[in-house]
Order: sequence, then structure tokens, then C-alpha cells
Amino acid sequence: MRVGIVGFRGVGKTTVFNALTGLHMQVGGYAAPDRPNLGVIKVPDPRVGALAAIYHPRKSTLAEIAFVDVPGQGEVRAALDAASLVQMRDVDALVQVVAAFPDASAGSPVAQLEHFAAELILADLGIVEKRLERLRKERGKEREQTLLERCREHLAAASPLRTCPLAPEEVIALAGFNLLSRMPLLILLNVAEAAATRPPPADVVAWTQAHGLEVVPVPGKTEMELAELDEADRAAFLEALGIGEPAKNRFIRAAYALLDLISFLTVGEDECRAWPIRRGTTALKAAGRVHSDIERGFIRAEVIRFEDLVRLRSEARCREAGKLRLEGKDYVVQDGDVVHFRFNV
Repeated sequence: MRVGIVGFRGVGKTTVFNALTGLHMQVGGYAAPDRPNLGVIKVPDPRVGALAAIYHPRKSTLAEIAFVDVPGQGEVRAALDAASLVQMRDVDALVQVVAAFPDASAGSPVAQLEHFAAELILADLGIVEKRLERLRKERGKEREQTLLERCREHLAAASPLRTCPLAPEEVIALAGFNLLSRMPLLILLNVAEAAATRPPPADVVAWTQAHGLEVVPVPGKTEMELAELDEADRAAFLEALGIGEPAKNRFIRAAYALLDLISFLTVGEDECRAWPIRRGTTALKAAGRVHSDIERGFIRAEVIRFEDLVRLRSEARCREAGKLRLEGKDYVVQDGDVVHFRFNV
């Protein structure tokens, strides 16, 4: 899963990217504007640590998300360039970084939100109209034409396509267009250190609520400095700021939810691990995330809720207490399920 970090110039996209990934990419510009910065981020999950305390595995593995720092998105009130739009269409979700620190040059936070939303709508409108122009010359594609005409009307009303009601088959039909205003969107408010523990400004909250979006404040520069400290110094710094955990952890969890991802867990002496899957994934497909052989030879899934396993401290006690369930291939895996797959190849 790839999440694109986007926004206008000067909002601190690369600063935020460095804070999230712990990398040290050039800020204030891009060494290679035609290539985005890439980084993989581990999703904080205390459940993995709790299970490791029971099993004492050789290693523990967290779920991961790939973040893409997309360059070259122009100034506020300027059109997004074609190269940026192509790179943005190559991700699964968007995180718009909005500058809300005192010396920001990108305009007010609400102005950034409004203009960026308008740019995404205009970009999608261009794609839809171009496709409709071709469809008018073809026969037998009336259903696609009707769908795209409805999309055009929605976009022309200055509404993003993520707010357009679509049937499941219509969602599939639009997937190949990679329409930006249909992508899940999360707002990251890049704030000063002094505002790290404050709620977002009222006008930003009002705008995001009106558009059905979530906003997460992150002090990008402070978080980037935190990422460069060792663990002991980081804990002391957070305590001095009166913050229980890095703001980036809250943001990463929000991004994970934005992608509609959940985690199931596997345990053992070798490894305790969180596995990311789409919400609604069946046990058969979840088995395939672990290994294709397990999916091919699937027999059943032995499922324990994380809370029950931590409380009872062993799979044997969970079985005795009736907390271990046997599920078939069509079982929909839930967040926090501890799963052991039985298979035969």
C-alpha cells in the first residue's frame, strides 16, 4: 500500500516525510524533482509487544506502509503540473500536508485546503471529459458513458468524487482511471512545536468536517528532530514537551485506517507479527498474505481474540475456556484476531 504525501511548495512535505521515515532527504527542494522520495514506515502496534512478552520470539514484526513524498506541486493558486499529477495517481491514498506554522508562505490553511481540493477536481474533470469525448464516437459502451456523465456533473458542482454515491460495480469500472478526488484523503496539519498539543484551528476543523475529512496536527520540524534522537533521549524530549508519544504515531495509525486496513496477528517462538489486510478479507485470502502455500492448502483457521490470549496467557488456556474458535475459508478476519492457519500441501 502506497500513501502519497502531497501539498503545495513550502508546506514541509519532505520535513514530514523525514519525520515519519527517519530518513534524511533534502528539504527545501528536491535533488531529483522527477523522482519522488520513497520510504517504508512501521505501524505502531502495542499488541505485537504484548504478545512478544508471552512468547519471547526471536523477532517481532510490525505492519508496514510505504510513503511517497511527491515533489513539484506548485504554489497556492497555481495549477498542479502534469508530472505531479501522474505521480499522485500512482498511490492508493493521499495525505495533504497543510502549513500552519507562523512563517509559512503557502497561505492560510483553509486557502491551501480549498485550492488543492479544486485542483484535484479540475484534474479529474479533464480526464472524465476526455474519455466522454471518445465514448461518443463508440457504440456499446452506454453504461460507462452514463456513469462518467454522472461523475462529470458531480465534479462540475465542485464536489470530489469520493462523495459521489457509487455501486460496487461502478467503483470497479472507475478504478482504472485513478481519479484523484476519489482517493481517500487525510489532512496533516504541519504545526509549530508550541501548537503540538493544541487542537487544530476552528476554521480548519469546520472545513474538514464539512468535507468529511480527518485532520491530524503534527509538528513536522520537531518530529524530524525527534526521529534523529536515540530512544532514551527521545523519551526525555517527549516528556519535556508533555507528549505521551510522537505525533507521527497517531498520524501513521490514522493513515492505516484511511487505507481501510486492519491487522491480524500470528504468534510463535520464531516470530510475533502483525499482518496488514483490507477490512473484509476472508481467512483464505489472509492465509495467502502469510504464504501462498497456506492459501492453496487451507484447511481451517484457529482464531483467538488478542484480548483473550493476553488475559489467559496461553493458547491451551484459551482452548479450555472456549475462546479458541475454528473458522472456515469464508470467515471474515477481524482486527486483532490471533490466527493459526492449518493447511496441507
